[in-house]
Amino acid sequence: MLVALAIRDIVLIDRLSIDFASGMTVLTGETGAGKSILLDALSLALGGRGDSSLVRHGAEQGDVTAVFDVAAGHPVRGLLRDSAIDTEGDLILRRVQAADGRSRAFVNDQPVSVTLLRQIGRVLVEIHGQHDDRAMVEPSAHRALLDAFGGLEGDATAVVGAYHAWRAAEIEVAALGTRIDTARKEADYLRSAVDELRGLAPKPDEEDALAGRRQHLMRAEKVAGDVAEAFETVAGSASPVPTLAGLVRRLERKGKEAGGLLDGAIAALDRALTALEDAARSLE
Repeated sequence: MLVALAIRDIVLIDRLSIDFASGMTVLTGETGAGKSILLDALSLALGGRGDSSLVRHGAEQGDVTAVFDVAAGHPVRGLLRDSAIDTEGDLILRRVQAADGRSRAFVNDQPVSVTLLRQIGRVLVEIHGQHDDRAMVEPSAHRALLDAFGGLEGDATAVVGAYHAWRAAEIEVAALGTRIDTARKEADYLRSAVDELRGLAPKPDEEDALAGRRQHLMRAEKVAGDVAEAFETVAGSASPVPTLAGLVRRLERKGKEAGGLLDGAIAALDRALTALEDAARSLE
C-alpha cells in the first residue's frame, strides 16, 4: 500500500507531500489541475522513463519519494532479498532527475539501477491507462505471483539456491575436464619425447664428444678454403707443374751439350716437380 508521496521541483510542483490513509483514495479536479503531474511523479519513483523536461524550470534537479507499507508475504520482498536490499520496515523508493538528463535511483536509501527500480515498481503498482501495460501480462512477474499465491516463496528460494549450486558444480566440472585434457596432451608429448630419446640411444659423455666434433668441423670449414686455394695453385689452371715439366725436358736435352753442368739443376727441378705432384694428390 502506498502510504506517502513526496514531490519536489517536478514540472509545476515546488514542494508537495501527501499522506494516504488506508482504503481508497480519489484525486479529482478539472482538466489541467495537475492530476497527471502526480501520476508522472509516481511513475518516476517507480522506475518510469526520466526526462529533463520533468524538472521544474529554474531547478537543478527534481526529486520524488514514494513510501510503501508492504505485507510480509508480498512478492517484492523476495526481489529485494535477491538484490541484497534491506526489507525491514517500510519500502522507500526515491528517484532524482537532474536537469541535464542524468537520473539516480534509490531503494531504502541504497543506490540501485533504474532497471531494478522499474522491476520493483512493476511488482508493487499497476497504473491502468490507455497505453500502459498491466503487471498481470508481464511475463517476468507470472512465476512470482503464482509462487506467492501458493505460498511457495521459501521453496522458490531453495530452488534458486539449488540452481546456483548446480551451475557452480557444472562450471567446476568443465574446468576439471579442461585440466584433464591438458594433462593428457602433456603426457602424450612426454611419451613422444621419451620415445625419441630412446631412438637416439644417447651414451655417457656423448654430448661433450659431439660438441668437440662440432668445433672440429667448424675449424675444418675455415681450413677448407685455404686447402682449396692451395690445390688451385698447385694443380689448377695456373699450376706451374706443366711449365716446370716442359722446362725439365728441355734441360735434359741440353744437358749433354753442357757437359754435366746442368745435372744438379735438372735433378733439383725433377724433385720439385715430383713434390708438387705429390702435394696435389694430397690436397685432392
